Amino acid sequence: MSNILTRAAIEEAHQQIQPYIIRTPVKTSDAIDKKLRASIFFKCENLQICGVFKPRGASNAVFSLTEEEAARGVATHSSGNHAQALAYAAKKRGIESYIVMPRTAQKIKVEAVRSHGAEITFCEPFEEAREEAVAKVVERTGACFIHPYDNMTIIAGQATCTKELVEDIPDLDMIIGPVGGGGLMSGTCLAIRHWSPETRVVGAEPMGADDAYRSLKAGRIIPSIEPKTSADGLLTSLCDITFDILSRHLEGIVRVSEENMIEAMKLIHRELGMVVEPSGATSLAALLEGELDITGKRIGIIISGGNIDPDRFLELTSRKAEWL
Repeated sequence: MSNILTRAAIEEAHQQIQPYIIRTPVKTSDAIDKKLRASIFFKCENLQICGVFKPRGASNAVFSLTEEEAARGVATHSSGNHAQALAYAAKKRGIESYIVMPRTAQKIKVEAVRSHGAEITFCEPFEEAREEAVAKVVERTGACFIHPYDNMTIIAGQATCTKELVEDIPDLDMIIGPVGGGGLMSGTCLAIRHWSPETRVVGAEPMGADDAYRSLKAGRIIPSIEPKTSADGLLTSLCDITFDILSRHLEGIVRVSEENMIEAMKLIHRELGMVVEPSGATSLAALLEGELDITGKRIGIIISGGNIDPDRFLELTSRKAEWL
């Protein structure tokens, strides 16, 4: 599969994953609209199966495997959200899943992965350790490795999120989504190309983990080294596929402060009645930075996920936590 998904490929992915996901709602808030002087439409992937957008890509990848491939099971490395989604999809197909997670992963995410019957292997919390650990798991089990975002089948599944958003809310001036490894934003860019080509696409990234921003500025991938942010879902680096797609289709990335990320979490909780994780609040935080001209515009915001320990949410939003 090339790095350009056809409209038909995204439609096929959407059809394949229908039994395993929900069409998440789009919510609005008069108070947030008034604050930002724009019309904001929140695509609530925090209300998705597993509390995050990831089952879209994971389900497409798992159900695209041949019977022979599926019989070997699937493996991946992830801090939590892709891990849970892949374990969920594997359980739905009736196959084994083997997940490598950093020992620092949030307890709520570890428990979620276990709830789907996955075998978990813990490793040190850096990329090289993840890769070494999952290579050993694949060698031992023979499982098919499914990368969290360096996989066009995954990206095709993630693209269905934006496909739904622009079908439900046409004529958006801009869509903003978080950038970690770039799978969601790559899918967003490619979906917009087919369904709403006049809509601008902008990424959002924590200042303390701004490797994608720096990579696009430099014209080459700059790895994420010792990121410092509360947004644990955005700690990974771009890969060749996502770098290529974002370089060609993403208008730019707004870097957001931890303060605005926490403020966005509080706004979403107060005005929409939802608890979201820092990664999920990053898109709204980009608007709070004030860099984008959005006055009078129709803005789509992707809330990517809501998986956060309740105590951690309270610590962050009450400003009792040292997040750096």
